[in-house]
Formats: sequence, C-alpha cells, structure tokens
Amino acid sequence: MSHRGLAWIAALLAFCCFQQLRGQDISSNNLPATVHPLKAPGIENFYRLSERFYSGSSPEGDAAFAELKRLGVKTIITVDGTKPDVEAAQRFGLRYVHLPIGYDGVPYKQALRLVKAAKTLPGPIYVHCHHGMHRGPASAAVICMALEDWTPEQADSWLHVAGTSSNYAGLYRSVERFHPPTAEVLANVSADFPSRSPVSPLADVMIEIDGRLDNIKLIKKAGYLAPVGHPDLDPSQEALLLDELFKELLRSPVLEKRTADFKAKLAEAASASGKLQSSLSAKGSVNTLQIDNVFTRLSDDCTACHKKYRN
Repeated sequence: MSHRGLAWIAALLAFCCFQQLRGQDISSNNLPATVHPLKAPGIENFYRLSERFYSGSSPEGDAAFAELKRLGVKTIITVDGTKPDVEAAQRFGLRYVHLPIGYDGVPYKQALRLVKAAKTLPGPIYVHCHHGMHRGPASAAVICMALEDWTPEQADSWLHVAGTSSNYAGLYRSVERFHPPTAEVLANVSADFPSRSPVSPLADVMIEIDGRLDNIKLIKKAGYLAPVGHPDLDPSQEALLLDELFKELLRSPVLEKRTADFKAKLAEAASASGKLQSSLSAKGSVNTLQIDNVFTRLSDDCTACHKKYRN
C-alpha cells in the first residue's frame, strides 16, 4: 500500500476515534462548531470553546502558562477548591481569578460572578478546575450560555464531550436550569474578583464529610438503594461526592501545618472512600457484604481520626 493510502487510513482512524469520543453529541449536531480539542504540555482536557473562551485542567508548569500566553489568553478563571499558582501566572503576564464551586453544582450567585468576570475582564479567558472534566466545563458552559448564546442542548453536549460524569447530577442540573442574566441583574453583581479566595477551614470540610457519611448510612439501611424517605439520595452520587471531598482535602493548603500522622490517617480514609465509590458505582448486582466491609473500614478510619484530632 502506498504512503498516501496509509496516511488516509490513519486520518480516518483518528477521525473515527474523535467521533467516538464525542458520542451522540456529534451526530445530533448539538455541539457548537467553535469547540475544538487542543494539545498543550501541562494541560489536560484542553478545549477551545470560542474565540474568547478556553477550558481545561489546572496549568502545571511554566510550559502550560507559556502556551496559554501564546494563545493570547489574558485571564485565567479557576473554580477549583485549592489555591491557584498566582505567581506563576503573573510571570507570564496572566491574571488569575479564583471563584471556587463544589461538585454538587454551580450556585446561581457564583454563576453570576463567573459571567460578570468573563464579560468584563480582558480576554481570551481560560476556565479551569483540577482535571478540567467536571466543575470547569460546567462553569464554562454557564459562561458560554450567557455570553456566546449557547443553548441548553449545546451546553449539555459540551459537558458530555468534556467528560463530565453524569454522576455529578448537580452540575448537569445547574447548566440545564441556568438562565442568562439580564444586563440589569449583571450590573448589580460585584466586580471584585480575588486572585485567591479563602479556602474552607478544615472544620467546615469535615462537617460536610460527616453529612455525606450520614446520607450513606441511610443508604446502607436501605440495602444500598435510595431510601424510601429520601429518593433524592442516589447511592453512587453520594459516594462520589464524598470521595471528591476527601480528594480535594488532600490537596488543600489547610493540611500544610498538620502532622504526618494526621495526613496518613486522612489518606487511609480517602482510600476507603475511593473503594466505596467504586463499589457503589459498579454495574450489576450490589455485593452488600463487600460494601459493608468497605463502609465499616471508612467509618473506623474517620472515628479513629476524630478521636485523636477532633480538637
């Protein structure tokens, strides 16, 4: 076979893989034509959404910031829960804005701040979370619905292309229910955009973790199904949100002054949380005995940590 024939086959295979990646969003033509995947060192899940907006992961290393600068980016908006590398961005003449959200959705007031920042700050603008798959794409979708005239269907297609898990139902709901603000509403939104927002204190995160654990206890009593009195509690989603709390806590600067023993105990609990999430998200029949063992381990890890470090 000729080199031209081999090249044609390679191109066809690449095209098919990319079609498969995007799934039915391509076939339904819901994805905006301006959305294109990009490659850059130190950036995962990198996409150009329009002439003014990009989406992806947290930039890692000078090469990532240099690529953003080369693309003309002027402002970086992060919705991640950990503090951004403001100093690295400044070395490349980029401004950082920190407007964190959780995995349970984009609160409307924070959505308004995101839109105001995207509308008023110098662009192009790069929007990111940690991995560029869940919170970042949802925030970018809200921004593009307000400023790029994306429809809810286009925004939903974008979330699927970005790899946003359907288990994060709150993120999908936020996008589905978002209504772009009027000029009058946006005029009343504060234009104070911090480069670093306060990180939730350890106690606040632990309270949220305890709340998720209480929800899973109810799910456990129901045989790892949604409890009759709480149909809103989806087992896999609750376990996923709990696991993300642990992951973000492990990356949080609030741990910098904590002892090695505390960090080790937290890591053990996070490991058990990850196993619980995997077990409850697995397809097929639920092995209640196996999940019981994992949940008991997680509860024991949390109890041991609380007993020693609660105060």
